[in-house]
Amino acid sequence: MIITIKGAGKRYNFEWIVQDINLTLAAPGSYAVLGPNGSGKSTFLQLIAGNISPSAGTITFAMEGKGVDEEDIFRFISIAAPYLELPEEFTAREVVLFHQRFKPYLDGIKAEDVLAVARLSTEAKKQVRNFSSGMKQRLKLSLSILSDVPVVLLDEPTTNLDRDGVEWYHDLINKYKQNRLLLVGSNQEREYGFCDQHIDVMTFKSSARNGQRLPA
Repeated sequence: MIITIKGAGKRYNFEWIVQDINLTLAAPGSYAVLGPNGSGKSTFLQLIAGNISPSAGTITFAMEGKGVDEEDIFRFISIAAPYLELPEEFTAREVVLFHQRFKPYLDGIKAEDVLAVARLSTEAKKQVRNFSSGMKQRLKLSLSILSDVPVVLLDEPTTNLDRDGVEWYHDLINKYKQNRLLLVGSNQEREYGFCDQHIDVMTFKSSARNGQRLPA
């Protein structure tokens, strides 16, 4: 997968969150999307995911030299983020099976395997509404990382995870990140330390380009 971003930006009302983004992202590769809170990391990832449309510029996708139609982009991307909710009335098993209808899991991975990886096998019949925040986060990350897609987007991936959960996250990444394009939005090194390239969203601020210092 190759993602080409040309002059892209996002504006809400009269305020540009990010603008004039010109990047080419290619798999395999791991990118840390860095910046202080409120700097636009989530907006940047949402633009790539296709969840929001750019106010300017273009974002195009290509697989094996062929362009991907805008309506099909979701088939090639998975995302996990604190602001994206799971269906609370579903059981854990129902969530895993529902997700599989839209994105198959990696070769050899079954629904039961996803639950096992998320450490939720014994909670398979429990409704998500009864899960702790850490359990929900493990399920979100497992669904995203175990999906058979070339692009994985993770926004603040260790949110609500304890120390053991952070180690679990690292193990999951190390095992399944190969040969894919992985972007991690974060300002904590424990979440992106494995990334080999960095993208600073502060460079996509007009005042930063004009030599002015932006508030953190």
